[in-house]
Amino acid sequence: MRSVAGPLAGRRPFETSPETVVRRRRGFSGLQLRELWEYRDVGLFLIWRDLKVRFRQTAFGVVWAILQPLLLTAIFTIFLNRVAGVYAYNLPYAVFALAGVVPWTLFSRALITSSTSLVESASIIGKVYFPRLLLPLASATSYVVDFAMSLVVLAAVMVVYGVAPTISILFVPVFSLMALAGALAFGVWLSAVNVRYRDVNFLLPFIVQLWLLATPIAYPLSRIPRHWQTLLGLNPVAGTVAGFRWAVTGHSRPPTAMVLVSAGVIVGVLVLGLVYFRRTERTFADII
Repeated sequence: MRSVAGPLAGRRPFETSPETVVRRRRGFSGLQLRELWEYRDVGLFLIWRDLKVRFRQTAFGVVWAILQPLLLTAIFTIFLNRVAGVYAYNLPYAVFALAGVVPWTLFSRALITSSTSLVESASIIGKVYFPRLLLPLASATSYVVDFAMSLVVLAAVMVVYGVAPTISILFVPVFSLMALAGALAFGVWLSAVNVRYRDVNFLLPFIVQLWLLATPIAYPLSRIPRHWQTLLGLNPVAGTVAGFRWAVTGHSRPPTAMVLVSAGVIVGVLVLGLVYFRRTERTFADII
């Protein structure tokens, strides 16, 4: 037999390359979270893309990141504090309201953008492979930049009103992470649902408005009976906002029970959302 040169040299006739067997993964290994780290460069690019698109062709640019929470705080201060007589005990109302608006803004913006991220990126989903989970993750994470600027504004307002932080300020990163995780928990699930049912685009803004009213942002927890406060923690943003406000200002006792309930809800919804996302991920390119 004639010798064979090149990459096939040394192989037996009809010898093939090793087979690769793809099996369905079960349990948490099926979530393939390690793959997100392997494609981290793609995730950073998506975050940068979202930041550029958000502020492109805007007159005020990044100023919008601080204008929106300030305007919402001003509305609460004028109509609820001055007109309706809603007061925050032991705190200037402007500081009280802004300390609730800042984490709420991070949650609501990240939730809305992550929920629509797959549909808005339909042009690239069917062309190249990358973990689709990077899309809602990058959309939500991009708002950390806006959140950081809002924290600077909150610090300035506290200085103006003479409110000094306490040792509880060390817990601000914990509750900031809770706000982002809460947005991702619902955003990952809704982004997958939105691929099949576009009703999410119409329902979500209305749901977010109701969610704002159901969260103690513009009114203190003291307006709610104590035996209902722990139950209010089933609203994951309620525990996040109450905990963040305590961490920033150090006033009153930390709402430990409410925070634990909210954290449990966030973890549960996040796990279920990841499972649902991974199970439906292979159909995105066909449906979208």
